[in-house]
Amino acid sequence: MDGRQHATDPDRFATLHEAADTLLDELTERYQVERRESKEPLGHDEALARTVRLIPRTPAAAPLEVRFTATGLHLRFGRWWLENLPQCGCDTCAEDPEQLSAQLRCHTCALVEGGLWERVRRGLSGSWFEARLIGVGVQADREGPLSAAGAREARRDGFAAPVQWGPWQVRS
Repeated sequence: MDGRQHATDPDRFATLHEAADTLLDELTERYQVERRESKEPLGHDEALARTVRLIPRTPAAAPLEVRFTATGLHLRFGRWWLENLPQCGCDTCAEDPEQLSAQLRCHTCALVEGGLWERVRRGLSGSWFEARLIGVGVQADREGPLSAAGAREARRDGFAAPVQWGPWQVRS
């Protein structure tokens, strides 16, 4: 969003918050996860945002983090998969809250079913992460640079080889 574009009705994404709350409740009820809620800053000198983490009891399954912002959601799947819903939120982009809610559910289902893959790659110019999310209705990739310290930490944590996160375990 540049300086000329703005959101005249940021409250239109309130339904996205409701959809996220409903989804988090469903996941907590259905799967063996620990639910942690807190208030955390979005960045340096920014307001606190409600943050909900679902951490599967199986260490091989990827965690989920949802931060509720004034204009939408910040999602983190596993270690590096980051996603903002909406991506922009301005009137020009006109992202539809109903479509974003469907995307939230679709991407979360892929995560829960074990469709997230992540790894660290080394190159001549440094290290970077790669992440792939695959499931019904989604096939997407992300990559980005890592600091030398971040790459070392990730390799120590087992990300030198590709990590295929496992599915979440259903409550018995």
